Amino acid sequence: MADTFRKETLDKDLSRVGEIGAATSALNRPMVGVGIAFLFMVLVIAFVSIGLSGSPAMITIVAAAAIGAYMAMNIGANDVANNVGPAVGAKAMTMGGALVIAAICESAGALIAGGDVVNTISKGIVNPADLAETHTFIAAMMAALVAAGLWVNLATAINAPASTTHSIVGGVMGGGIAAAGFSTVDWGIMGAIAASWVISPLLGGVIAAFFLYLVKSLVIYREDKIAAARRWVPIFIAVMFGAFAAYLTMKGLKKVIRVDGATIWMIGATSFALSWAIFHPLIRSQSEGMENRNQSIRKLFRIPLIISAALLSFAHGANDVANAVGPLAAIVNATFADTVSAKVGIPLWVMLIGAAGISLGLLLFGPKLIRLVGSQITKLNPMRAYCVALSAAITVIVASYFGLPVSSTHIAVGAVFGVGFFREFWTARSKRRQRYLAMQRNQNGSMTSQIPLTSEDGASDRAPSPEIIRQRRLVRRAHVSTIAAAWIITVPATAVLSALIFYVIRAFV
Repeated sequence: MADTFRKETLDKDLSRVGEIGAATSALNRPMVGVGIAFLFMVLVIAFVSIGLSGSPAMITIVAAAAIGAYMAMNIGANDVANNVGPAVGAKAMTMGGALVIAAICESAGALIAGGDVVNTISKGIVNPADLAETHTFIAAMMAALVAAGLWVNLATAINAPASTTHSIVGGVMGGGIAAAGFSTVDWGIMGAIAASWVISPLLGGVIAAFFLYLVKSLVIYREDKIAAARRWVPIFIAVMFGAFAAYLTMKGLKKVIRVDGATIWMIGATSFALSWAIFHPLIRSQSEGMENRNQSIRKLFRIPLIISAALLSFAHGANDVANAVGPLAAIVNATFADTVSAKVGIPLWVMLIGAAGISLGLLLFGPKLIRLVGSQITKLNPMRAYCVALSAAITVIVASYFGLPVSSTHIAVGAVFGVGFFREFWTARSKRRQRYLAMQRNQNGSMTSQIPLTSEDGASDRAPSPEIIRQRRLVRRAHVSTIAAAWIITVPATAVLSALIFYVIRAFV
């Protein structure tokens, strides 16, 4: 009896030890990422120090490089989630696969098409003549990088997708105001940037909702889904490839080729035709033997969705790496040339720091935001995720055509919200959907239906009451307020933080 009691007590103690060990492991896991990130910054410092050994500018450049590496990791942790989140949420790719593909494509975009020249004053919001004194300019750029990095880090910690572009804009504005006063800011450009807080998500949401409407109307709620899919899915995929070809030519390959508007449209049209010619027979072959159900349609979108995530990551790396390396390149140029230039070249070692930092930040801290964008705002499947990816490319094209300063983060997240809110609207008010479900019930009752008795999400078609349908919410409202608040205060928050950091730097340097 005593032996049995001692054995049970020992088992309980061992169980508690195991629970404590598991809890300790869970607590230590985030610290591993922080430790690796710190090690990366140390390696950057060592790398730059060796290269500039004996140079009087070494301390300034080393400090700027470390801050640039920190900013790049924060971009990877926060911004890249918008590119692969929908594909992960739709289960078109695993989290591990998404991280690897995004890291490779982000790095390739930064190194191949990242641009060899950047504006030293982001978006032209500050008059360069007012920051002509070299030490003042360097302090302002340092403050902008630190403020933007801290803000994006905070946004990632509270699970809010923040615009890194707007973060660096706010940082440059705050540093510029602290250095030269409010008159140095071009308030017209700042007004356009503020307008993009509304334009970006709305435009992305409307375009994503429109394409989801087309998918539902032309494929999902058709009696013969497979026949409809064979006709329309290749067209949808061709539209995506045409849009991405134009998008990459316009925004992602500026360093490689420079083309006019007519050529961009020609490239887009050619890509549309070629991709349709490739995918039309492929979709027909892939759909042979498929059941007449929505689950079958989802499989046809998976490969194009993976390709779209890779293309979005490539374009993002080409464009947004400048948010990390632009101010760093400006500091390097100002330090060595002892003058402030409106545009500067980006040394290869600076671009390598940006590319490596973005990829490392994604691998270490990206999954948190990927899960938010992919599954926690609203439920995504391959069709809805396709609409989000396509919206991201088309919205940037439309905005660029009209000269609107939009944020890729705002567009992608706005598209996710647009898909969710449209589903709520469709569920509550769509007469087509109600007729479709009624037809299913009638056909099932007569035992002649060839259409599976399932809704779009694969659940039973036992239609809920009209009151339940009206009250059904498919978007988490808590994320709406959190993300909207983060977007609204990004520029003023980083501006204030940058100004304070500028005063600290000037006080000690």
